[in-house]
Amino acid sequence: MIFLSHPTGNANVRAIAKGLASKGILYQFNTTIAAFPGNIWFTLGGFGPLAEFRKRNFDTILQPLTKSYPWYELGRSLANKLKIKSLVKHERGKFSIDQIYIRFDKQVARKLLNAKKNGVTAVYAYEDGALETFKAAKKLGLICIYDLPIAYWEIGRKLMLEEAIRLPNWAETLGGGIKDSPKKLERKRKELELADIVVGPGSFVLNSLPEWAKNKKTIQSPFGSPKFIEPNCTKETNSMGISKPLRILFVGSMGQRKGLGDLFEAMKLVNNPNIELIVLGTLLAPLDFYKSEFANFKHEVGRAHSEVLTLMQSCDVFCLPSIVEGRALVMQEAMSQGLPIIITANTGGEDLVIEGETGFLIPIRSPNAIAEKINWFFENQSCISEMGEKAKIHAAKYTWENYAETIYNELTK
Repeated sequence: MIFLSHPTGNANVRAIAKGLASKGILYQFNTTIAAFPGNIWFTLGGFGPLAEFRKRNFDTILQPLTKSYPWYELGRSLANKLKIKSLVKHERGKFSIDQIYIRFDKQVARKLLNAKKNGVTAVYAYEDGALETFKAAKKLGLICIYDLPIAYWEIGRKLMLEEAIRLPNWAETLGGGIKDSPKKLERKRKELELADIVVGPGSFVLNSLPEWAKNKKTIQSPFGSPKFIEPNCTKETNSMGISKPLRILFVGSMGQRKGLGDLFEAMKLVNNPNIELIVLGTLLAPLDFYKSEFANFKHEVGRAHSEVLTLMQSCDVFCLPSIVEGRALVMQEAMSQGLPIIITANTGGEDLVIEGETGFLIPIRSPNAIAEKINWFFENQSCISEMGEKAKIHAAKYTWENYAETIYNELTK
């Protein structure tokens, strides 16, 4: 039996929790807020300002197996909405994501003795929320399964520090990773040290493990793709049926970790009024900053997932030239809606590219390569529909059921 914990519960967590439960080997799933039909969090999510709670929805098979610790996470949500920045300040704020993870980890650790008495043999936890859980598990002789959804911190930090030097204007958009304290980094190192098994979504993540951890058992299982939805929009076309202007889509937090600065530079090199750049994402700097870097892009604000997929269908090509990722799920989302892709191997999605058929793989830090591929799509617009169909078919091979099944099969060998 497996004891699973994650503070927030994103798509991959929902998939593995459901998968383990359906196989009858999930003892308990611990999280902060879990919405099930009819419970308080589902009800509160019906009110506009609290709509995010319904995004914490889990399959009903998990309801009797789920234990929630909601109060500090609720405090974080309210502090963010009220813009009380001191309460959510990186690492130090009472309701910062770091403090949420640390408190949650300690709460989970205290439950393991009783869990072992009830047949638990392994704990499954995630980066930044596993240290106390793993310490307690080791004392009880339990197996420690460590899910690493993004490249190990040493590689990520190295690449981000290089970016801060290469593109200093974008340094503030690189996120908290380069600002992590030595104490936080040491927690990450100890988590990996205590892990018996490491789970990752792709080769980029697992290859990022330090040499001293390479002898650990690893499980590679790529994330699932959403299903195609019928378009409820039509693309503007010319008499030859070619989309015009060519619409390039970027989706993600608007920082240089995802290569947005390089994409802007590429668009300057392209310098074509018949090519549009659509950017859907969270601002990590004032909008004026982005406009000063490249004025001719259209910013789209965050929206419901179904509306994101609809926006994707109105575009022609998806581009994500990331410097560091785990496996950006948005790539498969775009492919599932019929968009060929331009990505780097560091997105974690190298296997998604069948070169020249589903899209193109480019090196990191190469605006010239991005511009070359964007120009290729512009000059070969008649190929986009067929490539989009191939991308859709390829993405459909990746399902959340297969994601969970692969991990289950490897864990139970």
